[in-house]
Amino acid sequence: MKYRITHSTLYQYSQLVGLCQNEARLQPRDFWRQQCQSSRFEINPEPGDFHERRDFFGNRVAYFAIQQAHQRLEVTAVSEVMVFPRQSSGDLADLTTWEQVRERLQGGHEQIQTQSQGQSQQQDSYDELLDAKLYLLDSPMVSASAELADYAQRSFLPNRPLVQVVADLMQRIHVDFTYDPSFTTIATPLSEVLHFRRGVCQDFAHLAIACLRSMGIAARYVSGYVETQPEPGKQRLVGADASHAWFAVYVPGLGWLEFDPTNNKLPFDQHITLAWGRDYTDVTPLKGIAFGGGQHTLSVSVDVLRLE
Repeated sequence: MKYRITHSTLYQYSQLVGLCQNEARLQPRDFWRQQCQSSRFEINPEPGDFHERRDFFGNRVAYFAIQQAHQRLEVTAVSEVMVFPRQSSGDLADLTTWEQVRERLQGGHEQIQTQSQGQSQQQDSYDELLDAKLYLLDSPMVSASAELADYAQRSFLPNRPLVQVVADLMQRIHVDFTYDPSFTTIATPLSEVLHFRRGVCQDFAHLAIACLRSMGIAARYVSGYVETQPEPGKQRLVGADASHAWFAVYVPGLGWLEFDPTNNKLPFDQHITLAWGRDYTDVTPLKGIAFGGGQHTLSVSVDVLRLE
């Protein structure tokens, strides 16, 4: 499936901004399930400095600085992406239990290397396990806790295959929590989300990740977009889409499997990946600092168009 994604961000300031420096993670990743065929930025005012790099997690990062006075900053990223099926239904038949996965992830370097011996891709398996261990640790917005482990426990039945555990946890979050854009902000702690059972896709992804890490399972945060379809008989509204977030779990032998608790579905060819990391702080679409500006307003428009 091929898509064109247009992501526009507009800042309007009450006073002049003399200088701003920004980082954008708005260019889709290339990996085996997705290919970004083109990507460009339209930035107004035009930046005096612009360059790209890869961050620690392999995400594409564009840095730009505007050194002229301005009261309005508009950043638009336009990308065309080919998306292939993310995972097969056969992956969900994997019978590796969550206890077996936890044991492998908690092993030391020597144990991991021993466990990887005899496989055709020994080094790849060893490197994957070491990389996955990073996603067991607490991160700025996700901390394991007894309260979260208690909520997760119902899904972690003894000797249950990990993919079944995660699918059940995803479904429970979808049923137990209400999608409410007015309730949380970026800074709302998970304890409040859990207590009031309300939030948005970012909160639900963080919640699932925290539950899994609390039980010794590696999970990471994925940012991107999801194609939305208009109701029957209604026209598709340009710009009515939005950024989205979901999570992925590491399963030895299969790699990273993705789950979307907001929609209670497995991401296939309608989910477009921008970036991944430990939590939202690693994949913030656009962030920076501005000198001056006073108060500001922010508006974001996203359009995900399927190309025939």
